[in-house]
Amino acid sequence: MKKIALGIGIVLLVGLAGWRVAQRIARQRGGAQARQARTAAVAVSVQPVRKENIRDVRVFTGTVAPKEQFLVAPKVAGRLERLLVNIGQEVRNGDLIALLDSLEYTLQVEQARAELDVAKANVTDLQSALDIAAHELERVRELRKEQVASQSELDQAEANDRAARAKCDVALAQVKQKEAALKAAEVRRSYTRIAAAWEGGKEPRVVGERYVDEGAMLSANQPIVSILDIATVTATIFAIERDYPHVQIGQRALITTDAFPGQRFSGEIVRKAPLLKEASRQARVEIEVVNADRRLTPGMFLRAEIQFAARDGATVVPPSAVVRRNDQSGVFLVDAAATKARFVPVELGIVQGDLVEVLTPAMEGRVVTLGQHLLEDGAAIMLPGAGPESAGRAGSAPKAGDREGGGPR
Repeated sequence: MKKIALGIGIVLLVGLAGWRVAQRIARQRGGAQARQARTAAVAVSVQPVRKENIRDVRVFTGTVAPKEQFLVAPKVAGRLERLLVNIGQEVRNGDLIALLDSLEYTLQVEQARAELDVAKANVTDLQSALDIAAHELERVRELRKEQVASQSELDQAEANDRAARAKCDVALAQVKQKEAALKAAEVRRSYTRIAAAWEGGKEPRVVGERYVDEGAMLSANQPIVSILDIATVTATIFAIERDYPHVQIGQRALITTDAFPGQRFSGEIVRKAPLLKEASRQARVEIEVVNADRRLTPGMFLRAEIQFAARDGATVVPPSAVVRRNDQSGVFLVDAAATKARFVPVELGIVQGDLVEVLTPAMEGRVVTLGQHLLEDGAAIMLPGAGPESAGRAGSAPKAGDREGGGPR
């Protein structure tokens, strides 16, 4: 048994040694293949570095809103007797919109007027009593001087005079009270004639919505119609945190809508919210757009193009040329003489469609736009139209007729 166990142990040791040797050989072969792969030329596509005029234009979406909007509503309750306007109709400042049943308010005016007449008549009566009391007081004073009237008679006459004057003052105050009540009743009756009124501007506005019909019983402040100012509209958009610092009051904006494809409306940023909503991280921005022909209608979906920056003669490359290496953005610049690609870190600027601005460093030549994910700094490359046998050969260049920036025909 000992011999058998010893034999099995020897076999296992030999097997383990053989497995380790095989692993080492495999690693050596893999390393050689990796080194060969790294030294092999990589077929790439290239495009030239160009000078172009570039614009940083951002597109925002939003909604068309009227410049001003308000509701016309009665100040008093009553039955709607007549509605004088309808949806889409123009109205001017002060135009009559609706009439309420005014019978009840007319009766209140008549009652207040009658109460005023009674108060005035009472004043006349009390003024006559005051005149009598004043004459009696004067007579008693003369008699007292002659020692004909007693002191008590004089005191009584003075008391009667003071009482008459007080009653007269009360009556005069009641007259003022009744006059105020009459004016209040007349004002309430005037509220049955409902007109559109706004501050500033004589330009007509339009009725946006109608909320009630003739014959309806209305409560105070119940909306009848809405009045819109759409000669100028407000394009409301929302800017995200990244764009917010670049949005400035006074900037121009171009507005487009699906209702009028291909047509642009010019506007100007007039208001910018001083805060971003915490839920959406967006800030409200309002653009004023002249809408003399009234084609832009409140509620329309819109797109607003705002130019943040512009540079003429900027150095630009295709976006596909930009890659990341060691947490740096850069491009692989082609060294045509050595058929190699050199990684150049870059600082990027404006992005416009299929162009990316390179701020620094200054560069010219061609950059790799396809195959750069296989490249490292100084890697050999195979330019478009070049065969494998020319890879790494000094002075190799694209054949005439090859498309620069694309693959072989």
